[in-house]
Amino acid sequence: MMTKSFRQGQILKIIRGKEVHTQEELARELSRLGIQTTQVTLSRDMRELGLVKTPEGYRQLSVDAAGPELRDVANEYLLDIRVAQNLVVLRTSPGNASPLAVAVDRAELSEVLGTIAGDDTVLVITPDAATANWFRDHMLNLIAPG
Repeated sequence: MMTKSFRQGQILKIIRGKEVHTQEELARELSRLGIQTTQVTLSRDMRELGLVKTPEGYRQLSVDAAGPELRDVANEYLLDIRVAQNLVVLRTSPGNASPLAVAVDRAELSEVLGTIAGDDTVLVITPDAATANWFRDHMLNLIAPG
């Protein structure tokens, strides 16, 4: 079973190594590497990787520009937040922990030391319990209506 992160890593390797102008070309290149994927999965991977079509083929946006804002990802995927000492556990629907962890990391909050993502759980590590509570409140404010 091919993992999503491996598949996405191969997509980046392909587009960095040659000009790829269509999803069909990209699917063919993946197939040559033994990676079979559907058009829907490929489209989602390309969106998550921040790929844009240029005259030179698909390219990845700069890391600063790639990916949705933490507020958008939290509103879409966050189901529950729990604090345990200096740790914050974020629950998502299955398969959505990684995009949320990436968004937390990209937000570059000085209060967050790091994240670890599973399938439906993100562990956010903060320096102490007070900071963990601050982070929980920050996330709740992001998803507050209005």
